[in-house]
Amino acid sequence: MITPAPPAPHGGSDNGDASDRNGSGGETAATVDESITAWALAARGGDPDAVERFVRALHRDVVRYVAYLSADPQAADDLAQDTFLRALGSLHRFEGRCSARTWLLAIARRAVVDSLRYAAARPRLSDVPDWRLAVERAQPRGLPGFDEGVVLLDLLAALPDERREAFVLTQMMGLPYAEAAALSDCPVGTVRSRVARARATLMDLLAETDPRTTTPAPAALAA
Repeated sequence: MITPAPPAPHGGSDNGDASDRNGSGGETAATVDESITAWALAARGGDPDAVERFVRALHRDVVRYVAYLSADPQAADDLAQDTFLRALGSLHRFEGRCSARTWLLAIARRAVVDSLRYAAARPRLSDVPDWRLAVERAQPRGLPGFDEGVVLLDLLAALPDERREAFVLTQMMGLPYAEAAALSDCPVGTVRSRVARARATLMDLLAETDPRTTTPAPAALAA
C-alpha cells in the first residue's frame, strides 16, 4: 500500500500546500519541484528511499486533483492509488524533461478519464446517491473549513470539465499557469481565460444560493 502521509522535506512545511510552492514557505516552488524530480529520477534508478519520498511528497496533490477533477471525493483514494501504481510502473520512462509533479498529474488525469469512461460503460444496477451527500458523510464535521470545502465541491461540479481543471490546478493547487497549460495541452492564455470564466461562474452560482445561508465565499474564489 502507498503511504499517504506527506513529509516536510528539508525542514519546510508540507509541500502539498500551494503557499509553499508559491514561495511563501521556506523553499521556492522551483526548489521543491527540483527535489521531487530528483527523487523521481533516483527512484527510477532503484532507490527505495527515493520512491517513498517521491510518493509522500505528491500524495496530497494527487488526491486533491483527482477528487476535484472527477467530482467524486469518495473515489479519490482509489484514483490516487491507481495513479501511483501507474507512475511507479512507468518510472523507467521518466527522463526529467518536465517536473515530476507535472508528469505525475498527467498520469492522474488519465486515471480519472479512464475511470469516468469505465463508469459510463458499466450498467447501473441502482441509483447512485448524490455525491454531495457522500461528501458530507465522508468528512468529519466541526472542523475549520469543512462547510467551505463542501460548498466549493458543490459549485465546482457545475463547471465544464476544462474550466474546473484549470481552476483546480491554478487556484487550488497553486500550479503556475504555464505548468497548468502544459498539463492541459493548451496555450497559457486559454488557461487564464478558463480560470477567469470559472471564477465568474462560481461567484454567480454562489450569489444565486439561498440568501438566508451564511456560508462565506470559499477562499479559492478570492481574486
